[in-house]
Parts: sequence; structure tokens; C-alpha cells
Amino acid sequence: MVVSGPVTLANAARVLDEGRQHLAEGAHTVDLGEVGELDSSLLALSLAWIRDAREAKREIAFANVPEALQTLSRLYGVEALLPLSP
Repeated sequence: MVVSGPVTLANAARVLDEGRQHLAEGAHTVDLGEVGELDSSLLALSLAWIRDAREAKREIAFANVPEALQTLSRLYGVEALLPLSP
């Protein structure tokens, strides 16, 4: 699944739902390389998708994680929770 454009509080609910649909359809990699503007909403969405995948006994990984999201994950102490795609 590819997430593109801005991911902020303004559109977080829509992006969350779209991501959940893709994950339910079998997506196992979340490509964040096309994300433009972002805020901590993207981190919250990522953690929600991880939780959803674990509840469904599936694994997901994140590819092309923007530096800003990596910084936020370190700031909030959750960097180790984001599985990165090799």
C-alpha cells in the first residue's frame, strides 16, 4: 500500500480507514515515500495499523519512512515499534 500526499490531523481519519481497507485486503508493506506534509497523526496511524495487523495475526512493515516520521518516533520513544522493510 502506498500512502501519498499530506497526512495530518485534517485527513487522518480518512487515511486510517483507507489503510485499514488495504491491510484487510492483504497488504503487508506500507510505503510512505510519497507522503508530503506530515504531523504526529501519521505516527498514530502507523501504530494503529501495526495493532490492527497484530490482531489479525499478520505482519506489516514500513518502507521509505520520511525522516520527519523517524524523528517523531524517536522523540516519542516508539522507534522500535515501527517495523521497517529491508
